Amino acid sequence: MDTMPSMTDSPLWDRMGETKLEKNYRLDLREKYSEKEYNKYMKKNHVLDWSQLTWKEVGKPFEVKNMSKHRKQWEKENSGSMPVKTSWEYFNKAFHEWFAKDVPKEIQETKTAFLHSLTAFSPADVKMALGEMVKIRLWNFAHRIEDGIWDPRGKRELFSGLDVQKPRILFLGAAEGYEAMQLAAMYPGADIVMVDYDPFCRDVRFGEFPDAYPFLGSNQATGSNKIYYKNDFKVEYIVDDIRSLPFGNEFDIVLSVGLIEHFPDEHKPEAINWHRKFLKPSGYAVMTTPRSQLRSKLYYQIMADVMNHTYRELMTVEQMGMYIYESGFDILSHGYIKVHNAVIAKPR
Repeated sequence: MDTMPSMTDSPLWDRMGETKLEKNYRLDLREKYSEKEYNKYMKKNHVLDWSQLTWKEVGKPFEVKNMSKHRKQWEKENSGSMPVKTSWEYFNKAFHEWFAKDVPKEIQETKTAFLHSLTAFSPADVKMALGEMVKIRLWNFAHRIEDGIWDPRGKRELFSGLDVQKPRILFLGAAEGYEAMQLAAMYPGADIVMVDYDPFCRDVRFGEFPDAYPFLGSNQATGSNKIYYKNDFKVEYIVDDIRSLPFGNEFDIVLSVGLIEHFPDEHKPEAINWHRKFLKPSGYAVMTTPRSQLRSKLYYQIMADVMNHTYRELMTVEQMGMYIYESGFDILSHGYIKVHNAVIAKPR
């Protein structure tokens, strides 16, 4: 498997207010969406009273049912359902392979392979080559061009306004840890604890996250913007089951990104309650989920072999907020950006 190129020896990029494409991701030190982008991608705090919203109004989430070929093959060979932990191990490796790709190079290679397939007069080869060409171009648009997965400008807007100083941050299901590092840049002096029960996330997804990737944040001394990098943050990465963590109510922020949509309704209250379990009385639960929108549904259809190893739902922010509100949280702010919903809440 390819691994993400090491950025340890790469020059740090610090062009405030600018953006730049690398071969496998986008660097972005622009502070905010433009007005046009904001109106296109973002909506905040449009539900005025969560107690008045009903499931009849908002409907239920969209369940993604087309599983990856790797999961189907595993279940065929093992004559049973793939265990949840195994499904996450498969997903993490598959997803990281795409983060590590030299995208411009693969766009050219898949185009060449497709043109070559046309000369072979084999419909199966043409279909396969076309499929690979479509997937890499879709990934290029979603992650490099639009920067929908990391989306630093959008997430800074969604995560703004927290009343914290040098916060302790607990990231549940941390993967590569991106959002905790963005929060730590916004609220300097943070102490981050990342948790994932797949060691691949600690060792590879976080371990190989590029050292030179810049996070735009705050300079406490001056009140101006400041650029931070991975090695500027204090991070402890724990490999363990969330249910086994020894912590009490000791964190200022408990964060999850793409967690609660992996639980059917009967298990969502437990997953949401994990945020309450570790929060200080004055702390914030920060949760995000993928948006339910047509282009997201198409993405999970086309990228099924990369993304769909586990149970997964796509939600509207209203659906997400309803689950959180009914689990005993007051919602302080909510909204959506390009491909994510976000809710900031406190336990009632």
